[in-house]
Amino acid sequence: MRTQSGRPALVLAAVLMAVAGLTACTPNGGPTPPPSSGTTTGTPSSPSPTAPSGSPSPETETTSPAPSPSAAPLPSGPGQGNAELAIMVKPNETGTAANFTLVCQNGVPAAESQHPNAAGACIAIKNNPAILSPAPPAKNQTCTQQYGGPQVATVTGVVDGRAVQANFSLTNGCEIAAWKAAKDVLGSSGGAS
Repeated sequence: MRTQSGRPALVLAAVLMAVAGLTACTPNGGPTPPPSSGTTTGTPSSPSPTAPSGSPSPETETTSPAPSPSAAPLPSGPGQGNAELAIMVKPNETGTAANFTLVCQNGVPAAESQHPNAAGACIAIKNNPAILSPAPPAKNQTCTQQYGGPQVATVTGVVDGRAVQANFSLTNGCEIAAWKAAKDVLGSSGGAS
C-alpha cells in the first residue's frame, strides 16, 4: 500500500479502503460472481488470454479478491513495527482537527510520514502495537471518574498486517490511561499529563 509519490492522500485512501474491507467489482458494476474452479473469468466461448509463459495476462480479470488485513486484535509486546496510519486529533468534538500520516517500516519512519515525532511513534508501535487496539474496560473494572479534557483522537489503518480503528478520549481514568499509552502515536498528550 505504500506509494512512491509520497502523497499522504493516496496512502490515506488506500488505508481507508483496506479498513473498510472493500472487495473487487466487476466491470459492469454488479456483484462479483462466486469463485469457480478456475481463477480467471472470460467469455465462455473463448479461452482466457494468456501471457507467453502460460500465466493469465494482466488484462484478465480474476475472481479472487485482494487480501484484506486481519481484524484480530493486535498482540501486546514487541511487534514488527510496520504501520500505515491516518491519525486525527481534535482539541474538542467540534474543533479543527490536526491530521497526521504515519508510515513505519520495521520501526523506522518512511519519508512520506507527516507526524510531529514519527521516529518516536514508530518505535512505540514496534515496542507494543496493542496500544492502538485498547480493549474496552471489563464489566467489573472501575474507571476513575476524572475528566482529562475535551480532546478526541482517531487512528485508522494497518499495523503489522492487522486493521486498526481506534478512538481515544479523556473522559475517565481508563480512557486517560489508553491515551497516555498511545501519546507518542497520537502526537499529543492532550490534557493528560
